Amino acid sequence: MATTADFRNGMVIDFNGDLYWIVSFQHVKPGKGPAFVRTKLKNIKTGRVIDNTFSSGTKVNEARVERRSYQYLYNDDMGYYFMHLETFEQIHVPEEMIESHEFLKEGQKVEVVVHADTETILSVDLPQFVVMEVVYTEPGLRGDTATNTLKPAKIETGSTIMVPLFVNTGDKIKIDTASRSYIERAKA
Repeated sequence: MATTADFRNGMVIDFNGDLYWIVSFQHVKPGKGPAFVRTKLKNIKTGRVIDNTFSSGTKVNEARVERRSYQYLYNDDMGYYFMHLETFEQIHVPEEMIESHEFLKEGQKVEVVVHADTETILSVDLPQFVVMEVVYTEPGLRGDTATNTLKPAKIETGSTIMVPLFVNTGDKIKIDTASRSYIERAKA
């Protein structure tokens, strides 16, 4: 059991029969009345974010979760397949459990979040940044680097993202997997 004083971002709690991530929380001590904690909770199964207020000192059940390192192998029409880096055990994960699956490439390391008590897979987390090669994009014109204009570029996994005009086919770029956006050209 944990109390509201133990809340931290990323903590998983059992709330109303479902598992929720604590996305954000704020302790509030008003001038009049008891203190309370405002939270944003994300349902692990549905991905829906709800707001909830807990009275200060309320006890909640903390779910035990583990982060395990896996390597991405391949995907087919059934889902995605990963291999544990120490035991070489292979697991199958449906596409909807992987938030940025379009940035997965073979051999990439990911973290699989597992509910420790039931051994069920909760989610697959990609690294915050990935480096991908641009397979195709329209060529940029000389002098187009001064504007903040973007153009579509197809990357090696088949996905398309928006990049600045100076990025060419064959360039390696750094991509933020959370916002699905271009960050910078990768250092060679």
